[in-house]
Amino acid sequence: MTSDTRTGPPSFGSERDMLRAFLDYHRATLAMKCEGLTDEELKQRSMPPSTLSLLGLVRHMAEVERAWFRRVFEDNDAPMVWSDRIDFQAAYDASASTRHEAFTAWEAEVANSRRIEREADSLDLAGYQPRWEEEVSLRMVMVHVLLEYGRHNGHADFLREGVDGTVGA
Repeated sequence: MTSDTRTGPPSFGSERDMLRAFLDYHRATLAMKCEGLTDEELKQRSMPPSTLSLLGLVRHMAEVERAWFRRVFEDNDAPMVWSDRIDFQAAYDASASTRHEAFTAWEAEVANSRRIEREADSLDLAGYQPRWEEEVSLRMVMVHVLLEYGRHNGHADFLREGVDGTVGA
């Protein structure tokens, strides 16, 4: 990690502005944790038999973005990125992946998620979560995805430290 260029969330603002800012902050945190590493370093696994790696987290978060924004609000049948069925674990195995492949997919899903959120009239927008077979609000989706990033950025802290000793942020 060369430098921290993330924009911190505001101390005051509307609920929507806060959710949007915290999501973007956590998205930037994941990208920052991967800065300056080679493809091989990004694929370095935490410990056998786990397939967890920084690149696997990027792939997984592409799946999360797709499953919670695209599939809920646009196309309930949209295929997952790295599995034929809904298998979030498949994304963790990045052994045959590259930074370019993983980040291209993740950035495309993030851009789509941002578009969906910005076009919504309200956080009360209802979408259908096919895995749960029930409607959910945009508010719930944003909180859920924010929690996913928070959890996995904690993993990214340990993974990055294991790769090259870098800690912080």
